[in-house]
Amino acid sequence: MPGLRRAIGRAAVPIVGIAMALTCAAPAQALPTPADLADVPSRTSISYEHVPTGTYVGSPEDNSARPGLSTVKLYMADYVVRRGDGSPRDRDLAARMVQVSDDSAASVLDNKYPQAIDATAAEFGLTSTSRGGFWGSSYTSTADTVRFLAAKKRTDPASPVLAWMTTAAPVARDGFAQNWGTSLLPGVIGSKWGWADDRSSVVASASIGTDFVVASNTYGPTRSNTDDVLATLGDVELTAPPAPAPVPDLPVIPGLPTVEELLQMLAPR
Repeated sequence: MPGLRRAIGRAAVPIVGIAMALTCAAPAQALPTPADLADVPSRTSISYEHVPTGTYVGSPEDNSARPGLSTVKLYMADYVVRRGDGSPRDRDLAARMVQVSDDSAASVLDNKYPQAIDATAAEFGLTSTSRGGFWGSSYTSTADTVRFLAAKKRTDPASPVLAWMTTAAPVARDGFAQNWGTSLLPGVIGSKWGWADDRSSVVASASIGTDFVVASNTYGPTRSNTDDVLATLGDVELTAPPAPAPVPDLPVIPGLPTVEELLQMLAPR
């Protein structure tokens, strides 16, 4: 049956090629797992959430209340935008808080809306967040920061607070660089940073990607924050892996093995 043999010969090459591709293709990397964050140094807290699936992972310190620094300006800005008096001046001050981390703008809005941080914490279930005597003495956790940002991306993706994070200036109002920590992770499109007055005892960074959010806080300088963040998540896929390509339905040709049989034949023994 020379005709059938020729048909088999023509079909065998693409079938074997498909089987080889299925066998040799590298599996897509998974999202971060608890194991990825299990060994974060105690000086640092890191939290991550993949927004579409709600996958959350955090380091052992993720729920600890730490100095909120300027990351709490995100909570304040959201309150001002949605629940303030709507004045152009308030909106400008809120933008300056996020984009250039303007402390003077934060103090003006904190005096006008002293309830902003605690009200935002209550609304979004930020259980480790509290204002203290004024915005600069507030506390929050990386889990709370991630919970807030994930909720904004999920329910209010057009929020100006998120937009201001994507247009943050490279240098803050006080001259401090804004180019470290979580902002250096692959896929990040916007960030907010915070630092103590001495610029080295405690720092924080929080970032958003297209479909993820991440936050960190370190008792130490920016270099330590960056090192811990990159050592933990720098080589981990932060976005959802692509769905595997479907195996095509191939015609059944008498005398030829199926794709499944070819995979078994090609599997290492």
